[in-house]
Amino acid sequence: MQTLYDQKRMSPADAVGMISNGNTVVVPTGVGEPPALLQALSDRRHTLRDVAVSQILPLRKFAYLDPETHANIRHDAYFFGGATRAGGQSGWVDFVPAYFSELPMLIDRGLTPADVVMTMASPMDEYGYFSLSLAPDYTMAAVRKARVILLEVNPNVPYANGDCHVHISQVSGLVESDDELFEVGLPTIGPIQEAIGKHVAELIDDGATLQIGYGGIPDAVVMQLQHKRDLGIHTEMIGDGILSLIESGAVTNRRKTFMPGKMVATFALGSRKLYRFLHRNPMLEMHPVDFTNDPYIAARNDNLCCINATLQIDLLGQCGSESLGHTPYSGTGGQVDFVRAANRSKNGKAFIVLPSTAKNDTISRIAPVLCPGTHVTTSKNDINYVVTEYGVAQLRGKTARQRAEALIGIAHPNFREELREAARKMNLA
Repeated sequence: MQTLYDQKRMSPADAVGMISNGNTVVVPTGVGEPPALLQALSDRRHTLRDVAVSQILPLRKFAYLDPETHANIRHDAYFFGGATRAGGQSGWVDFVPAYFSELPMLIDRGLTPADVVMTMASPMDEYGYFSLSLAPDYTMAAVRKARVILLEVNPNVPYANGDCHVHISQVSGLVESDDELFEVGLPTIGPIQEAIGKHVAELIDDGATLQIGYGGIPDAVVMQLQHKRDLGIHTEMIGDGILSLIESGAVTNRRKTFMPGKMVATFALGSRKLYRFLHRNPMLEMHPVDFTNDPYIAARNDNLCCINATLQIDLLGQCGSESLGHTPYSGTGGQVDFVRAANRSKNGKAFIVLPSTAKNDTISRIAPVLCPGTHVTTSKNDINYVVTEYGVAQLRGKTARQRAEALIGIAHPNFREELREAARKMNLA
């Protein structure tokens, strides 16, 4: 195995030399992105034409993210992050509308191209396998499809269990680096986030299985759960908030009805401590997103509780979680996957959380209708619990008028009469 490894080891420049004009390069979610390879690709951007980089949630703004050279290398976002949001809003970064759970299927069927894969990887084990532990997500599907597989091998990448392994025989080229992995700290939690977290935590029972989305409010929920018992984890993202629940003893996975004793995730985003926790941990398995986020599979966990955030919700319960009007902000991600999973789960609960207002209490996030052009993420037919700092509205099974009344009841008091008047005009009151 070592001989084959040595034959495939090369410089980053030589590795990205395998990329041809017109190729689509698939890069994993978040910290799974390989910085040495992406920097080498950026350095080569003036000599390439019509190359696309497809990725969810890029963390670093590499030089290829350049409006002047987007005809050479463009970014096709599965989900906008801080590095690509401005480009998406200006129009020189495009995006692919898709449920996170379905990205592997789109790649497998050739509906979304995957000519080249570039990813971080753990060191090779004695059997010739690398672990793509930080984000097997849609990357494992791209490995099956791609002509070229490029690994950035780093000793700081953990070797995780699960369906996240690539054999040296599959690899086209590899480069070595030893830089520390990108770290993301916990978001700042203020009194509004804390209040929302308390409302949600009161509805989560001992023994529940959790999916926690990204952001300050989902993490505020986590902080309120450390006194719970025998929680389980089946999620897309594992972060330091979940790690804190494990350390507190709240998470044991003993009462899970699907894969009891095991935590399941598809990407990791957090601290060095978190990444060390992933390393050969028998409690944890990292799997592709068409396993973790498949609503049918996730719903095999009884008492599945899913917590995700939105930007705006209308009086019927439609959630705009990925755009501000027509202007893209993030992406569909896995929100709908897990809302539907919780709805299928025996005694499951799907929570959509949001502050009641934006822009220093000048705009109500609960609106009569979504802003024109808003991308609807979670539909009125899927919505269940909606939580603001003012309380909880349970909408599933309710009439349109009952929904409007419940949502107005958890809106900021300054906007409730205005919302009631709008509801009357819409025949919802």
